[in-house]
Amino acid sequence: MTTDTTTGLVTLEEITAARERIRPAARVTPLFEVQHPSAPPSPPHAASRLPISSPPASRLFVKAESLQPMGAFKIRGAFNMIAQLSADELRRGVITYSSGNHGQAVAMAAQLLGAPAVIVMPTTAPKVKVEGARSYGAEVEFAGTTSTDRRARAEQLAAERGLVIIPPFDHPHIIAGQGTAGLEVLEQCPEVDAVYVPIGGGGLLSGVATAIKRSKPSVRVIGVEPEGAPTMKTAIAAGEPVSLPKTGSIADGLLTIRAGDLTFAHARAFVDEFVTVSDDAIADAVAWLSRHARLVVEPSGAATTAAVMQGLGPATTAKHIVIIVSGGNVEPAAYAKYIGG
Repeated sequence: MTTDTTTGLVTLEEITAARERIRPAARVTPLFEVQHPSAPPSPPHAASRLPISSPPASRLFVKAESLQPMGAFKIRGAFNMIAQLSADELRRGVITYSSGNHGQAVAMAAQLLGAPAVIVMPTTAPKVKVEGARSYGAEVEFAGTTSTDRRARAEQLAAERGLVIIPPFDHPHIIAGQGTAGLEVLEQCPEVDAVYVPIGGGGLLSGVATAIKRSKPSVRVIGVEPEGAPTMKTAIAAGEPVSLPKTGSIADGLLTIRAGDLTFAHARAFVDEFVTVSDDAIADAVAWLSRHARLVVEPSGAATTAAVMQGLGPATTAKHIVIIVSGGNVEPAAYAKYIGG
């Protein structure tokens, strides 16, 4: 199956095919209800004399992609693409450039499919993500601090060693793989009317929005970025992808300098709204998820929760809201600070 030749966008058939292809590697992650942040706290005991407020109009559900085998949604797209390589390409090996989670996903997928893997990470990559990639047998290289730095090094190594590049987001196979999470959302919460998706390069957003809008167009899709890296929101405002002069946030997995051309096209076609959240709000969301969802979540994965906690988008008006918690690979020391504050 091929991308829609009239629009250049991924089709629902491609996403459905990807779901079958990735079954050996990716879990169908749980989706469960949590207390909406605007809900009043439960009374301490049944005999409490405190007045009980009306419940909020919205119900909130978490899609826990942090519970994937390598701790993030990225295995969906990585396995979908690597599984379609030829025997010769698998023998030569694969390479990617990643702040961490995509690198771990490529390493895991390559190991499962018998291919060598090289992962180019920023010098600032969290140790937990570096060690994760190495645990799957990958070779790790470091290059600069931006996505531009690591992409340049990956392209150089690919040319020198005959490796196949597995891009982190801007490819139809990656987008189709990530879109399988959207199919699961629709099956697990058929009444959903709003979905919040985090944005780095836009692969997850593109895939989930495509799956949802091509299946149930009435559902609102909200993309969430950190204030220090509003890559897609800037691109939408400009009418085309543009390079940010710099990025910065505790959400290291969402620090992309430039939205992809393909992910931009999908976002423009299928996403209803783009919002940004501060680092303080993200840190609060990490702690909130620990208390209310009992999940260990990295800052990048908590951005969607932060948006709902801040009341952004249809956070208090939609009846059934799903927030995609995209990853849980966080340094223990940093996590302790987030949940201890």
